[in-house]
Amino acid sequence: MTLDVRDVDVELGGTQILDAVSAAVGDGRLVGVVGPNGAGKSTLLRAMNGVVEPVSGTVLVDDEAVHELPSKAASRRIASVPQDTSLGFDFSVRETVEMGRHAHVPRFGADPDPDAVEHAMERAEVAQFADRDVTSLSGGEKQRVLLARALAQQAPVLLLDEPTASLDVNHQVRTLELVRGLADDADRAVVAAIHDLDLAARYCDELVLVADGHVLDSGRPEDVLTPEQVREAFDARVAVGTDPATGEPTVTPLPDAEGGLEKRVHVLGGGDTATPVLRALAETGATVTVGPVAEGSVDEETATRFGVEAVTVPPFAAPGEVAVARAREFVADADAVVVPDAAASLGVNERLRDASGAALVVGEGSRAAVGARVELDALADALAALDGEAEAFAVADGG
Repeated sequence: MTLDVRDVDVELGGTQILDAVSAAVGDGRLVGVVGPNGAGKSTLLRAMNGVVEPVSGTVLVDDEAVHELPSKAASRRIASVPQDTSLGFDFSVRETVEMGRHAHVPRFGADPDPDAVEHAMERAEVAQFADRDVTSLSGGEKQRVLLARALAQQAPVLLLDEPTASLDVNHQVRTLELVRGLADDADRAVVAAIHDLDLAARYCDELVLVADGHVLDSGRPEDVLTPEQVREAFDARVAVGTDPATGEPTVTPLPDAEGGLEKRVHVLGGGDTATPVLRALAETGATVTVGPVAEGSVDEETATRFGVEAVTVPPFAAPGEVAVARAREFVADADAVVVPDAAASLGVNERLRDASGAALVVGEGSRAAVGARVELDALADALAALDGEAEAFAVADGG
């Protein structure tokens, strides 16, 4: 069953919260809604389940408008797990989960699926608490009880608002493993608002990135979570790379750049020697490019994390003419060219360095230096002192 959000506008108290938001979720897919606090994530989920009616646009479940359905009919199609797990009543866990069957039980009659509650508690791993008061449970346990209540609805669409909020690492992983399994095994369309970008990237098939009530982007996590888009959404500098344990994107927050260096700098690499220079330049605010570097190398991974445009070549292969031409373009556009001392003579680096003009060498090295040497930690100051009218220079790091 497909959940289709089409150009939804939502206003609350005269303030526009969502503006022309669209998204689609198909069977067997887990879609994460990510974005900063106040972006409209929770409001979007409330519009999806019919609690909030859009000013314009519509939410469809298999081509039926959710906001036009009777309450019970909507509940048979969409189940929700709220962010707030506070339960101020002394019902047992079983009684709480049974509330999820309200949409299926006729006013005068028996539940057509009497085993649904037991199955839901078992799937959510709360069957052992069936006779306990729900108020006696921990936050993580209450979260699973509310999930069991939603599962008891047997709805083909499941919405979860911050299902891992306030949970420890163990319960975060257990909860999202369960949610991931629900999408895979039961062919549900699942939408979850998730604040942890790493967890969202790990478990979701697609992400919807929301900021200021707009959808900035949607698609595969690796396509959505770029340094540029995360910066735009969260107003934060980040490094985006690949988690070696999961193979999924990982986002590392960085402090704001201190330098504000308005320079274009090209780094020549090779043998993973460019990485220390890229890290040093990340704090300066300079516009940085790098290459040639090998595909899959630490240099390329570091460039990807910092959003640095890179010229790449196959591993153990000499740079081809296309790569050399592209690197020459970066050199020509740069105010300065940086080459680690250990890579100064690798491949085409000497030719590219010579094309940049005079050399400034950073760090101690055994090679004869053309120009003065400075330490790597003085690189930012050296670049800041570069006269905009002077010819570009090359910088080498002795490692």
